[in-house]
Amino acid sequence: MRISTNQIYGNGVLGMERNQNQVVRLQNQMSSGRRMLTPADDPVAAAQVLAVTQAREVAVQYARNQGDATDRLGLVDSQLNALTDLLQSVRSRTVQAANTILTDSDRQAIATELEQHFDQMLGIANSRSAEGDFLFSGYQGATIPFARSAGAGSETSISYFGDDGQRLLQVASSQQMASNITGSDLFMNIPQGNGSFATAASGNGPGLPNQGSGVIEAGSVLDPQKWQSALSSGFTWQGTGNRQLQIVFSSVAGVRSYQLFDASTPDSSGADLPRKPVGAVLPFTPGQAIPLLTTSADFGAQVVITGSPADGDSFAVTPSTNKSVFQTVQEMIELLRSPVTSSTARTAFSGELQAHLGNLDQALVNVGRVQATVGARMQVLDGLSNNATAVDIQYQQTLSDLQDLDYAAAIADFTRQQVSLEAAQKSFVAISGLSLFKYI
Repeated sequence: MRISTNQIYGNGVLGMERNQNQVVRLQNQMSSGRRMLTPADDPVAAAQVLAVTQAREVAVQYARNQGDATDRLGLVDSQLNALTDLLQSVRSRTVQAANTILTDSDRQAIATELEQHFDQMLGIANSRSAEGDFLFSGYQGATIPFARSAGAGSETSISYFGDDGQRLLQVASSQQMASNITGSDLFMNIPQGNGSFATAASGNGPGLPNQGSGVIEAGSVLDPQKWQSALSSGFTWQGTGNRQLQIVFSSVAGVRSYQLFDASTPDSSGADLPRKPVGAVLPFTPGQAIPLLTTSADFGAQVVITGSPADGDSFAVTPSTNKSVFQTVQEMIELLRSPVTSSTARTAFSGELQAHLGNLDQALVNVGRVQATVGARMQVLDGLSNNATAVDIQYQQTLSDLQDLDYAAAIADFTRQQVSLEAAQKSFVAISGLSLFKYI
């Protein structure tokens, strides 16, 4: 077999270049810490790295969304704490205003303080997030959710200009999380009274307040199923609008009695209609529970009336409707600014103040319900965040197994390849010196 000088030189150079390439590749691997410098180094592992990297990036985005939702809900929670403290302060001052030793000027001073609380509550309702959008406006993040509008006389009312939308963030592959609370749910849609019905003095004839000292409490529902059944179909109302039961007092031979009446109207316009007796005449004992029991239905509820109602005095029991906390506080302020000039006026004042306190308690209950909702969401997000951290560690471990360099093996390969390169270079020098031209 004939081997030319060109072949000898070519093979020698090719061997050295091959060894040099291996040395350079190993050096690049050790300097970068990566086993795969190009997909050609391990096509199967490169495909797996691409899939794992994409999955990890999606998981990282979910984790960012979880963090954003947690931050926003944390801000909402802080505002709810401030609102709770504010409403408790309003309640404390209102209870103080019920003290009979206070004068009209004392109550007006409390009303002035409540006006400051009212403005503070409006500020909480219009609070913003770190991004500058309003927390309680639903989808309408750029729209101020609550604003004043002129009412009758000196009163002002608060209107809601947001919506009921929930801002959802994708916090997991199959789970979205609402990161806001709507202002209508927190401030506006609060049931009056005890949450099922509201009580109030309804007067002693057209245009006249009650003449006795009777005051009705908020009452309670003992059997919710009976209550709902009586409202829907168990009791036949005389009208379809303004459903209302009235407790009317009378006196025969010095014995104080009461009777239940149906005071509903034919439609929602509130047209006059004589109230209809629906219960028996029963003796009255101050402070004793009065069951809402008619001749045809049991409402599963009761009320308590204290004091001494006069003949003809009446008290209304009306299914709860929604009222905003702003309206409740505004009505408190107006009530405290009204002078109390007689015993009849004092009784009416006590009854109205008791009703407002009941509505305020419902507002506090509603804030607690919303805060529990926010807390539950944050708890879920905390669990998702912990899981995301664990999953990210698994992704990093998988990527490390696929990509990272085994330094011990790489150093051994580098040493071996270095020896091979040096041997190739020395052998090339020796072989290239074997030529007949040296002897001519």
